[in-house]
Amino acid sequence: MKRLCFVAAALLIALAADAKLRLAEMFTDSMVLQREKPLNVWGTASPGAEIKVKIGRSTAKAVAGDDGRWSATLASLRASAKPVAFRVSGDGGRIELADVLVGEVWLASGQSNMEYSMANHPKYAKPRKGDPDRLRHEYERAGNPMIRLLYVRKDLKSDTLPTDGWRHVGRESLKPFSAAAYFFAKALQDSLGVPVGVVSSSWGGTAIETWTPAEAYSKSVEFGPEMDGNRLKTNGERVGMRYRKMIEPIAPMTMRGVLWYQGETNLILGDTDIYTEKMRLLVESWREAWADSSLPFYYVQISPMLYSARRDYRVAKTWQDLPRFWDAQARCREVIPLTAMVVTTDIPENLADIHPPYKWIVGERLARLALNKTYGRTGIVSSGPEPRRITAVGDSIVIEYDGTGSGLTTRDGKAPDWFYALTNKGRYAKVKADLRGDKVYISSKNLARRTVIRFGWDEAAQPNLINREGLPALPFSRKVTVKAAD
Repeated sequence: MKRLCFVAAALLIALAADAKLRLAEMFTDSMVLQREKPLNVWGTASPGAEIKVKIGRSTAKAVAGDDGRWSATLASLRASAKPVAFRVSGDGGRIELADVLVGEVWLASGQSNMEYSMANHPKYAKPRKGDPDRLRHEYERAGNPMIRLLYVRKDLKSDTLPTDGWRHVGRESLKPFSAAAYFFAKALQDSLGVPVGVVSSSWGGTAIETWTPAEAYSKSVEFGPEMDGNRLKTNGERVGMRYRKMIEPIAPMTMRGVLWYQGETNLILGDTDIYTEKMRLLVESWREAWADSSLPFYYVQISPMLYSARRDYRVAKTWQDLPRFWDAQARCREVIPLTAMVVTTDIPENLADIHPPYKWIVGERLARLALNKTYGRTGIVSSGPEPRRITAVGDSIVIEYDGTGSGLTTRDGKAPDWFYALTNKGRYAKVKADLRGDKVYISSKNLARRTVIRFGWDEAAQPNLINREGLPALPFSRKVTVKAAD
């Protein structure tokens, strides 16, 4: 009898090994499925095979095409902190995933500041404010079972998505995982109280073009003429190479939105004037891949750094290149719907270091954007002060702000700093700024008739103006006409 059971078990194992039914690499034990949106599931099987998918109470059928690929869309599910059934059958095989939760799913991508992992604390400088070992402490005690992580390895040779699948939060799963993305997930889970899954797919020192489909550049009016057989290169790298291996296989997995932290490489390459358009191509092509035009993209402003002090850049930098790049990043919100930006002028400590240490601040600010703009938490202030209107009133220039939250203030209790203006001698000079309520007043004495007001317009600028929620003001350069004297 025991021998018969052994033989039967061996036959079942053999059948399973021979079965051609497969799920895409995104679907593994311990995953989180997106709640309240139709669920896309796909995989491979023998051509013509009929496939049945059951998740919770939702079911769907699919037929594998001539290339063996099949896909199914299931009805949406409510959030569930208890595992739901996930079964796929057909083509002589059966797959059952365990420990599958339903909640919120986000994708985090970009270059080194997004890649900066929870285990990088021995490698990078410690923060000087608060607990200098906070990252290590968070790394060692993390264990919330309602947060799940999927890490995509930096591997462009793999024929499939380079991942080992979804993991519970723990030291091993967090070791390579994006710190900013983890703190985003932690803040989101704390606030929403539902399972949160985050996919981390980043690579340091990479340009935005490598994360964008080559087809987007081929069809672009601005960049299309530069394409040569889909082989436009940036800094020696081919357009789309990381998208094809590290992003495209994830689509169209149902998820809530995208987090993006990138730009340093494109600034170094001299892309300030065209970065907004490159960002538009990336966002629109990703939304097309997910067939979801309403997919939110929340991104991070690159931080102050002394780029002009470097002599090894192919394109030399001035003190104005970084603020001009900030302006290009800020413009993305105007030309790309459903986007928003985290301002980070306050988080660097060493202006020669491209990696600010306060990744939990970045993650929490990204979570503020998501909670306010995606989840409708209108009571959460998600953005810092931003000029709404600049006018000449009497002998003053008055700056009125949006994003004031519960009121404007400064980090150090002093008058607002880093305000400059074009004088009647044709030079920019520092001007005194007074904070009165939620407005900033600047004297118009000795300013040019058609002046320019600059705030934080320097690669070294770390202005002290914030709202009472602690969110920093956005740097800007604006023209304004000073009233002629009576």
